[in-house]
Amino acid sequence: MASFKDIISYYSKYRAIAFLSIAASSLLEIVDLIVPYSIGQILNVLSDQTLDHPLPIFITQISSLTNIPNGKSLSLGVLLGLIFLVTVVKAPIQPWVGSWFHWEISLRARRDYWEKAMAKILTLPVAFYDENNPGRIAGRVTKGIENHTWTYPEIAGQFIPKLMRVLGIFLVILLIEWWLAIAFLISFILILVFSLKNLRTLIAQEAVLERYQENTISRTSEIITNIKTVKAFASEAAEFSRQKQRLEREFKVVVHKIHKGYVKLMTWEQTVIQFSVFFVLLLTLISTVQGKISLGHFITTLTVSSMAYAELTPITLMAEIFARRYTSMERLHEFMQLRAGTDAASLLPEYLPTNPYKFSGKVEFSHLTFGYNEHRSVLQDINLLIEPYQTVALVGRSGSGKSTLVKLLFRYFEPSAGKILMDGEDIRTLDIARYRRRLAIVHQEVDVFNGTVLDNLIYGNPQASFDWVKEACQIAKVDEFIHDLPQGYYTVVGERGVRLSGGQRQRLGIARALIVNPDVLIFDEATSSLDYESERAIQLAMRSIFGTRTTIIIAHRLSTVREADKIVVLDSGRIIEVGSHAELLNHQGIYHRLHSLQETGELLA
Repeated sequence: MASFKDIISYYSKYRAIAFLSIAASSLLEIVDLIVPYSIGQILNVLSDQTLDHPLPIFITQISSLTNIPNGKSLSLGVLLGLIFLVTVVKAPIQPWVGSWFHWEISLRARRDYWEKAMAKILTLPVAFYDENNPGRIAGRVTKGIENHTWTYPEIAGQFIPKLMRVLGIFLVILLIEWWLAIAFLISFILILVFSLKNLRTLIAQEAVLERYQENTISRTSEIITNIKTVKAFASEAAEFSRQKQRLEREFKVVVHKIHKGYVKLMTWEQTVIQFSVFFVLLLTLISTVQGKISLGHFITTLTVSSMAYAELTPITLMAEIFARRYTSMERLHEFMQLRAGTDAASLLPEYLPTNPYKFSGKVEFSHLTFGYNEHRSVLQDINLLIEPYQTVALVGRSGSGKSTLVKLLFRYFEPSAGKILMDGEDIRTLDIARYRRRLAIVHQEVDVFNGTVLDNLIYGNPQASFDWVKEACQIAKVDEFIHDLPQGYYTVVGERGVRLSGGQRQRLGIARALIVNPDVLIFDEATSSLDYESERAIQLAMRSIFGTRTTIIIAHRLSTVREADKIVVLDSGRIIEVGSHAELLNHQGIYHRLHSLQETGELLA
């Protein structure tokens, strides 16, 4: 659970410069009080009243140094000089000691935290992404960091300095009339405390709104991602209706609870503030009439107290803005506190080019058991040996554990019992990033990034030569369509490869895997969603790879696995049959039944 301390720690790297810049900004806010004080003293000079100590001593010293007669003119000149210093001279200095440093700290922290957030995104376990929507994750991180970015300059550059100015005003009034200063301070504190107390209630309501907004953003992201499915099922009206309901729910929370709460608070504040200003005016006027304070002090007290009460509105407004942003910042830190997965790889750039691992491709699953939760095992006591350069197919009904076996091989999850050996070594003892770089997988849906075809081809091996890329494309049959693209290898394929057909994306995925030159290559349902012609092209590409490295094929379509050296049949998380295509047909078991169903065009159970 994140706390206020976590939010403050966002800027901890810049603690020293932050302290100095906040102190400088606060000092400049306090120095501004010299102006109303000097104006009050000017009124005393003009009305022939006494100046405050030690101004007469200071003016006398200036008179002796400059040989200017000590009189009204010199006194007015000195007071005007003070006003000049804290207005004209200060003007070009304030933006640099205030705005420059506050925004530099905020923008530097933004850069740093985006790096941390990306590191967190890249090191969280795969299971986290199975359970959380990408749009929700991106929105949570983006909103949290951006609210941090905007909040710091307001808090450091305005909120704290304004509070320091109010403290300075209290000291000025204290020097003039102590009992008036106490009355001012008590009223100010009461207003501020009441306002902040009410803001705590509003923060809780903001948290509810934050969750509602996340749900809306998440669903919007899903609609955009699955827009073809939405249109194919003519579900536009239903989706619009659901989103409209969500937006209406947000609106009711914002207007009837949050916004109404802020307006009520502002109404109360403005009423009490104006009453307090009037009360100070009344008390100050009475003291002036009674001769207890001078005319200059009357003007100074009234001016600075009005300034202080005027600061209450921006102070509470900034507190309100902070309250609105607090939940998103808190949720960002909750995200950052998530534990990295056991499969987290190193993010050091120099880590990538070097890889001491080179495997023969001998893979052994030894007494392997695994379940996504402790109450149900997906795989049970799996024992399987895959020899180097062997092609092994995993077949079985949906949910039999085929893809889970591959996920364990990639160390996306850790087995509940047993182990996986690569060339006789437990893969849990190997450096995970370097180990994975000796594997490659072609999924049923090949992920394509927004960029050129070449960018996608060399994604796993940016150092690959263009000749090696072309060779891999020839093996994967990419060369059959690459020249039909407008710019060939440099054609931009769009997000998720929308400008490529399913078969083209599959062939691109095979070529990308080959460019890595893996010791173990996995095809995970690589042809199940393709038309017959595309499937045949992919099968030809796969056949040209058989025997060049250890190959594992997961397939529903048994036509893809006929030529495998070994076919492994799984059912309910157990290995039921092992053999070649001919052997398993002769065995008259599950494989024979599945083969017969597909031959007759029936669907698998």
